[in-house]
Formats: sequence, C-alpha cells, structure tokens
Amino acid sequence: MAFKKHMMYSKSGEGKMANTYEMHMSLKKRGWGHTKPKKASGGAIYNNRGMRVPGMYKTGGSTAAWQRKEGKNKSGGLNEAGRKSYERENPGSDLKAPQPEGGKRKKSFCARMKGMRKRQKPSNNTGKDRLSLSLKKWNC
Repeated sequence: MAFKKHMMYSKSGEGKMANTYEMHMSLKKRGWGHTKPKKASGGAIYNNRGMRVPGMYKTGGSTAAWQRKEGKNKSGGLNEAGRKSYERENPGSDLKAPQPEGGKRKKSFCARMKGMRKRQKPSNNTGKDRLSLSLKKWNC
C-alpha cells in the first residue's frame, strides 16, 4: 500500500503535514496522532484518546457572574450584576431584587425557603450559609 500524505496533530493541537513515511514515523514516536484534539466546554483540551492534556486551556471560558462571588450579595441572594448575568444566560427570566418590606413575593419566598430550612442538615445551618443570609435579607 502506498503512503499518502496526511495531517498529524500534537497533544496541544498543533498540526503538521506528514509528507513522507519517515516523517510520519518520526511524529508518531513523539506522540503525535491522526485526530485533532477536541476542545471541551469546561476549557480543557483533550487528545485523540479522550484524555485531558494538562496545562492546555481555551481562553476566555469563564463562568457567569451569578455563579461566582462577583454576582452574589454578601448579605444573601444575587446582586444586580448577578441578576443581569442570569437573565442573559436564561432568556425570558425576569429576576427581581428582594422585597423585604412585604407583599405576595415575600410571602411566597418565605414559605418556599422555610421548607428548604427543614431539609437542611443542622451542621450546614451556621447562620453564614446562603439560605440563612437570604432568609435574613427578606426578613423571614
């Protein structure tokens, strides 16, 4: 069978054309393969065997503000930046700021969250956990 020139890829995603059989064998000895590494949604790059290549990440793949510290209010719930980032990721949602002074939303929220409090482990009920902070913020 005659040798056909083809692309070979390193674990980092670099590609080279293997023009000769000797070049093919040289690249193969150095760990190069025939398939281009896939980029995972988590940011890591994977080789042709599905194994993560350490130290190789996509650029700019960060989580949304509502999932990070920047989008959370220290006194519980999400801050304005967190609410906006959640709405960008979930079109059609309409998150509003807490309503601690009263109203239908407060009544509904307090009933729902107090049910969660019953299911919470006593060891998690420190007063500094997200649930305690949000109940305090809503004056429940």
